[in-house]
Amino acid sequence: MKEYHSMILVKEIQSATILSNSQVYPYVINPYVGCQHNCTYCYARFMKRFTGHKEPWGQFVDVKINAPDLLKKEITRKKSAKVWVSGVCDPYQPLERKYAITRKCLEILAQNDWAVVVQTRSPLILRDADVLERGKYFEVGLTVTTADDRIRSIFEPHAPPIEERINALDALHKAGIKTYAMIAPILPGAEGLAELLAGKIDYVIMDRMNYNHADWVYQKHNLMDKKTDAYFDQMEQTLSSAFSKLGIVKQY
Repeated sequence: MKEYHSMILVKEIQSATILSNSQVYPYVINPYVGCQHNCTYCYARFMKRFTGHKEPWGQFVDVKINAPDLLKKEITRKKSAKVWVSGVCDPYQPLERKYAITRKCLEILAQNDWAVVVQTRSPLILRDADVLERGKYFEVGLTVTTADDRIRSIFEPHAPPIEERINALDALHKAGIKTYAMIAPILPGAEGLAELLAGKIDYVIMDRMNYNHADWVYQKHNLMDKKTDAYFDQMEQTLSSAFSKLGIVKQY
């Protein structure tokens, strides 16, 4: 079935598998193909080489409607190990509100005591706090790339505001869930994040990542001086020092 949601082509599909091997964690679950957030720098654009979509990245999403049923079967055949939710899509992009594919998968993983690392940009994850609390080995991260929401609106115009993401981390942390912030990519204005995240996360991950897709954004907004090796090295040192003073561990 195909539908259009705000000019995004949405198609329900039957996936052949759902619990895939990953180079980051042992396994990865991607409940969707494509992402409505369509961040300008997104490394997952390479997925178009395999999807067969003619639409530009960010204008299509395939919903793996059989993902929960597949997961129930696959976890009985595979050795328990840490699962990343998700790698090349946001598991809590707006369509998750309707389909709840991510929630159903997390429920199965929690019931079977699998370790899970959730990564999203969306405060929609708060809807599933009850499931996250039941996961014995769950940890939840929100990607927070800058402390300046004006910068966020330039690079991530379709993603939730920074304040909403930080508030979500705060709520999850207070609920006793292990939380982290993913500062990747490190965007201009990121130097203010340590103060905003204090008391809301257990650890932080920082990564420059691949910025090539966003070259035109840096040029358009006269930010090319914020896209040099020297800039990223200085930002990482500044952030690492600030988080260290707060007792927040840096991973990777």
